Amino acid sequence: MRDWPAEGDLDSESPPDFVMLKNIHIWLPDYLASRKRGEFVSPPHVFFCFVDHYEPLWAKPSLEIARSRTQYWLENYPKFAGQFHDVDDRPPQHSFFFPAEEYRPELLDDLAKLCRQGFGEVEIHLHHRNDTAENLRAGLLAFKAQLQSHGFLSQDRYGFIHGNWALDNSRRDGDWCGVNNELQILRETGCYADFTLPSAPSDTQTRKVNAIYYATDDPLRPKSHDTGVGVRVGGQATGDLLIVQGPLALNWRNRKWGLLPRIEHADVAGHTPVTPARMDLWVRQRIGVIGKPDWIFVKVHTHGCQEGSFDSALGIAAARMHEYLARQPFQLHYVTAREVYNLIKAAEAGMTGDPNQYRNFVLPPPPIRAGS
Repeated sequence: MRDWPAEGDLDSESPPDFVMLKNIHIWLPDYLASRKRGEFVSPPHVFFCFVDHYEPLWAKPSLEIARSRTQYWLENYPKFAGQFHDVDDRPPQHSFFFPAEEYRPELLDDLAKLCRQGFGEVEIHLHHRNDTAENLRAGLLAFKAQLQSHGFLSQDRYGFIHGNWALDNSRRDGDWCGVNNELQILRETGCYADFTLPSAPSDTQTRKVNAIYYATDDPLRPKSHDTGVGVRVGGQATGDLLIVQGPLALNWRNRKWGLLPRIEHADVAGHTPVTPARMDLWVRQRIGVIGKPDWIFVKVHTHGCQEGSFDSALGIAAARMHEYLARQPFQLHYVTAREVYNLIKAAEAGMTGDPNQYRNFVLPPPPIRAGS
């Protein structure tokens, strides 16, 4: 199931409709305000987190085709990732957000082999519609147990990405969710953080952008994560759920009709090729914990089980991306979603020194990664 409209799907737009059809009015004010942030502290630490809406049964293929997709990753990702290392001598880490509705034991067995080799971790992805709070809670708990049977998840906790971007029933038409107290249910079932955003040009995009913050659920209204309290050094958790956003920006170097900037939404796919200009934009958004400007979090996403994304996730295009990142004047750290959470909590607690020592600050590696 594709969560995202390809750029080509929007080519019929006319210039006068650009602002409304792209829903840019939702997030532009906060984006412009964020341009006032201070300069880099040099050399900063950049934590690169690649989250994957990993959907082997995308487009409803046979189980045989779905298995061929996971087998492709199992056979090719170790060879690809083994070419690159960060300042901590770690290869690129991949966070596989696996859809609860696509659970098949053999598909998770393939991912278990990859994770056991030290190349990533598995978290929870979910597509649902017209749902109820009770059904959502039961479904999440059941899927957690299934993942844990494969050795995934840390201390009964999980990271989350919502299918079709509709976290907390945030689509304007109410489709692809249905649960207004979703943030509360995620917290109650052990979710440590949400990694869905950004979702522009969808109307599910929040007003708050390029931020790491705590959101408080209003169980009577949708989209409670539209804003929240920024995580800061010396602060503490508040509300219901930590929201970890990826970069969202206007890319003036890639213009539509030669005039209007395209939206940079941190999507890595065949239809959105990665360029140096895009990677520079990712870092320049300076997403991090308030009061810790030398730690920058760059979270990008892909749909890695779609054949059209193979090259951008573990092929020649992906190699160019990692080669460019390695040449930059910052200290690059490859991190999983769980490690991002740990580093955020370490920064919030005022920890200093080598960030590598805080990868497991709160949540240890899942059983399948023990000793890796």
